[in-house]
Amino acid sequence: MNYACYAQTDQGLIRRNNEDCFLFDDSFGVAVLADGMGGHNAGEVASGLATRSISAALTHWLASVGSQPHPDVLCRLMMVSADKANQAILHAAANNPACKGMGTTVVVGVFQGDQLFLMHVGDSRCYRLRGGELVQITKDHSVLQEQVDAGLITQAHAAQSPGRHLLTRALGVESRLPLEVKIHQVVADDLYLMCSDGLTDMVDDASIASLMSQDTEMATRTSALVHLANAKGGRDNVTVMLIHAEDASTSQDTVQPGLADY
Repeated sequence: MNYACYAQTDQGLIRRNNEDCFLFDDSFGVAVLADGMGGHNAGEVASGLATRSISAALTHWLASVGSQPHPDVLCRLMMVSADKANQAILHAAANNPACKGMGTTVVVGVFQGDQLFLMHVGDSRCYRLRGGELVQITKDHSVLQEQVDAGLITQAHAAQSPGRHLLTRALGVESRLPLEVKIHQVVADDLYLMCSDGLTDMVDDASIASLMSQDTEMATRTSALVHLANAKGGRDNVTVMLIHAEDASTSQDTVQPGLADY
């Protein structure tokens, strides 16, 4: 399996700066997206620290072990990399008054062969489009999601609640952070969406699925998702990463021009 990534980030229509950050390393199939929070631009410090730290740790290790790393070891390393990023954010906040209270969500995907190793903290999400069906394969770490799980409110009600941004987990908040990695089987032509809540707060899942399913270039679909989030209000920064799984026997090109970290 080969993986091609198409990504775009936008400040939105309300925010004065962009606190989202993303990176995709095509050599090792490592995708990281973070959505920072905190005043005085500290959110972008936290998201940048998380993205660079996690990506560097994973790509360095994958380069050292070569192909087909042991799944259990990779899962463990992903959790260790997130813990180190968490500690780095806490340390930076403790030593710089301007960064006090900063934190970030993060979603991390490592695409290896026909498997996706997926880890997330907070409410940045990952979706999978397969055979025309869109499925959210992460579950938000939020107070509202806990209420949904407990049967106290419906998912539809949670989507409209003013308290939907109350997170139960984020990097840079507490020194001890629960972490887990889930492994998903990938099939050819799967399309994965990693995004910040600037997309999902503005655009419902049905509209996301419709745009992802269009018979257009992947870069066009990426831009369409960002444009729709802004057209519906653009209240937050929005970042979209589309990762397409391509059969290696038919794929010609996996590196997309102009894609880098932001």
